[in-house]
Amino acid sequence: MYKPARKRCLQPTVVALAVLGAWGPVWAEGSTASASVDFGFGLLSGDNADRALFGQYNGLRNKDAVGLLGFGYERRNVEAGTAVMFEGLNLLGEVRDLDFSWKKQGDWKFSADYAERVRYDPLDSSADGDLKVQRTQFGMAYQKVISPRLQFDVSLRSEDKEGSRLFGIGMNCPSTVAPDCGRTTGTEVGWAVLMRPEPIDANHSQVEARVSYVTGQLALSGGYYGSFYRNRYGSLDPNVPSSLNNALGTRLPLSAGLQDILNQPVALAPDNQAQQIDLTGSYAFAPKARLNFKLAYGTATQDQNFVGAGFNLAPAGVSNLGGRVDTTLAQVGLTASPLPKTTVRAKLRYNDRDDRTPLALYNVEGDNRYTNRRLPNTKTSALLEASYQFTNDYRGTFGADYEAIDRGTFTATSAVAGITALRQKTDETGLRAELRRRMSESFSGSIGLYSSRRDGSNWLRNNSGLGVTPEPDPNDPATGFATGIFMPTLADRQRDKVKLMANWLPMEELSLQLSAQTGRDRFDPPSAYGLRKAGMDNVSLDASYAYSLSWSFTGYLSYGNETLLQARPGAAVMSLDNTSTGVGLGVTGKISSSLQVGGSVSYIDDRSKYGQTLDATADGANTALLAATGGLPDIVFRQGISKLYARYVLNKQTDVQFDLTHQRSTWTDWGWAYGGTPFSYSDGTTVGQKELQSVTYIGLRYIYRWQP
Repeated sequence: MYKPARKRCLQPTVVALAVLGAWGPVWAEGSTASASVDFGFGLLSGDNADRALFGQYNGLRNKDAVGLLGFGYERRNVEAGTAVMFEGLNLLGEVRDLDFSWKKQGDWKFSADYAERVRYDPLDSSADGDLKVQRTQFGMAYQKVISPRLQFDVSLRSEDKEGSRLFGIGMNCPSTVAPDCGRTTGTEVGWAVLMRPEPIDANHSQVEARVSYVTGQLALSGGYYGSFYRNRYGSLDPNVPSSLNNALGTRLPLSAGLQDILNQPVALAPDNQAQQIDLTGSYAFAPKARLNFKLAYGTATQDQNFVGAGFNLAPAGVSNLGGRVDTTLAQVGLTASPLPKTTVRAKLRYNDRDDRTPLALYNVEGDNRYTNRRLPNTKTSALLEASYQFTNDYRGTFGADYEAIDRGTFTATSAVAGITALRQKTDETGLRAELRRRMSESFSGSIGLYSSRRDGSNWLRNNSGLGVTPEPDPNDPATGFATGIFMPTLADRQRDKVKLMANWLPMEELSLQLSAQTGRDRFDPPSAYGLRKAGMDNVSLDASYAYSLSWSFTGYLSYGNETLLQARPGAAVMSLDNTSTGVGLGVTGKISSSLQVGGSVSYIDDRSKYGQTLDATADGANTALLAATGGLPDIVFRQGISKLYARYVLNKQTDVQFDLTHQRSTWTDWGWAYGGTPFSYSDGTTVGQKELQSVTYIGLRYIYRWQP
């Protein structure tokens, strides 16, 4: 059961925008027009499970056949400087677009667009069938040149989202928040994991307006931005039965208190709004020196009524969160050339987020009484960079940057769970050096070295509703931090990276582009547990070859590797190693003046390995489990895609196009299916995917053009 909050408002339709496009201006003589229409059909092989990945975003998952329809219209008047364009794509499908544009050059421009999008979850559910989210988008924009120095822009965009997506609830008794909940026994179930799809029926509207003024050395622009989110569903009512399956699939009654906990309403995304005003500008105070700046102030609020959203347990006298966050931004930059062959760039940025949300006792459990927590944040950053032109071909750059984050005073009446300590302040300093060679004859490229170091203030131990206590020496064994868990975003970190880029033209017909980078992160928290190391290596090579005026070839090769090394209490050490390799080839050409063909093949192999080891402190149970199972299996995704098209010109106005696509995917993810058995929730609902998916699409399209 879902608790409605309110109904959305704006409901644009395809018909409305089509009428808008059909309504046109009065045209003077001498205008020219052209139009086209294309229609046809497409056929698909396989079933819904075969098309789970192929049809995830294109709306073809549940289609054995689909109609094709599109059109284009353009009309110009050179003397009046006016033009109107109207285009429709895939109008018979679930993913379609309409675009309209009408303008007078140098004077004004109006545009409107309408789009429908769909996203199917690639996982199959035994209870709810296809989980999908449909988006309906509508936008309008107007631009007016008031004078050579003054311009006005305004735009409106609205998006409706409907459907449902994978979501769920779970509980393991007992816990600190439910100490009276009974644990699992041979006759009762004390834990549960349940799929409860999240219902979606929301609208997000955005408004932007801007006035720009330019005169001589000065350029100014003032703007307004507004964001308004409305969700029809305020909460999710789980409606959990009194008995569920245990780990072996046996139906048993729930332990005392578990059903009441699982049946509590679950909050969904609440209504909220944000508004911001800003002033940006630049001033050229010298021929080779320019100052730029930006000032902005914004307010975001969230005040949806608790009862209206389906909640009746709010603190006394509190009807809504009253959430409010004010943001202030100030930024100034300078670019100058004080010496020959030298360019200097500097930037200073200040961003303050002031959380003004009222505090209330939302978490009350026995003697434990905690309020919500405010999350202020002040970020200050600075950059200084100097570039020098050594020769006509070589340019060097050296830069330094600094970032300081102050997270404000910890809300003393709140509590933090899942981590050992927090940090109020972190500081990061970075250095980088780059050398670039511009294109001369046949080669250009760059190489860069980057290094940064992050540290921070004392760690703050949480005292569960009584504030925090600074730990001046967290490495002291007496603090107990040696077995703690710390957020990697707050821990000391050393980051080093090398990046290389090159463009080579060994001959006029052949071009090659190379990109390579490698980086390492080393974390130094007070504990031996948590994230310790991370690494990244990426290499890509792109090539294009023009065999003749009629035939051309393209290709790419890519390799990426990411590694993580982390340890957790209980003496388990895990190393994540993800490797992805991709290759692709493409060709386009003309067999004759009437027949154009093209095609491509691509392949990707992505593998995630979970290396598991134990240190000397591991207990016998962990040792026996790892020895019996060998650890977690790999997650592997492989996909090959082949495409072919042929376009035949029947006459000056008519073309026929044939399209063929074949996609074959292999996806083994033990999180959702293992050995052909899908993941099973506590109520018997299953979710999984077909390991081998193969689908072929064949399309035939007729294209007709009008050209007076």
